[in-house]
Amino acid sequence: MVTDVQLGSLPKTKLIEDSPTPLYYQLYSHIKHNILNGTLEDGAQLPTELGLSQSFNISRITAKRALDELAAEGLVARRRAKGTHVTHHYEPKPVKAPLVGMLQELEFLGQHSDPKVLEVIEARPPANIANEFALADGETLTKITRVRSRGNEPFGYYTSWSKGLTHHTEKSILESKTRLEIFRMNGIEIAHVKQILSAKSATIEVARELGVEPGFALLSLIRRSFDKDENLVDFLHVRYHPDRFQYQMDLTPETIK
Repeated sequence: MVTDVQLGSLPKTKLIEDSPTPLYYQLYSHIKHNILNGTLEDGAQLPTELGLSQSFNISRITAKRALDELAAEGLVARRRAKGTHVTHHYEPKPVKAPLVGMLQELEFLGQHSDPKVLEVIEARPPANIANEFALADGETLTKITRVRSRGNEPFGYYTSWSKGLTHHTEKSILESKTRLEIFRMNGIEIAHVKQILSAKSATIEVARELGVEPGFALLSLIRRSFDKDENLVDFLHVRYHPDRFQYQMDLTPETIK
């Protein structure tokens, strides 16, 4: 027999009576999964034992055991007259992938597309970026703005702020070498990278270079690159045309632990 139910804001689940897995454990696993993935937020109140038993067509003893198991793991707190509340705070974890493979992909992208450098200047970055680099008063970074294309189609608008680029920043070199090659030519080795991928509307300047209307939805990637001492050496913001660029990752269980 299968009982198909809805528990508050939880997705539907099925408790299978003739399964070798006990009913209490099925219910416990279902609630635990939705606590750990953030569906049930910290502080959310769970149904009572009676409410669970009625919704899932199980005994109160079965519902109580499921809640007791969750409490034993510290995922919920059970208080007389106050009910059962979630006590687990969900925090999304970043996906981890091998850096070597990622850097090779970046090299490949740089070698198989055409860059156009729009600007190379020494300047003081915006306050939030200056704070991330822990810049002293008056200290500047190298700002490089460029567009990458394949054929006649521009697909990415790149703005970077870099520390330690003291050589080989001439426009002709920047348009003939990848960013990683430029770093190595300046004695900078990237040891750690953090990336955030989201969406962003095209500004007038970016829209002009990518050939879209202002406000057009773009993929937005922010990449922070660190040296072996965990010092931030590069802050890159790329806006990608979604029809001309795809961001793919091929992960195995070993790379996402």
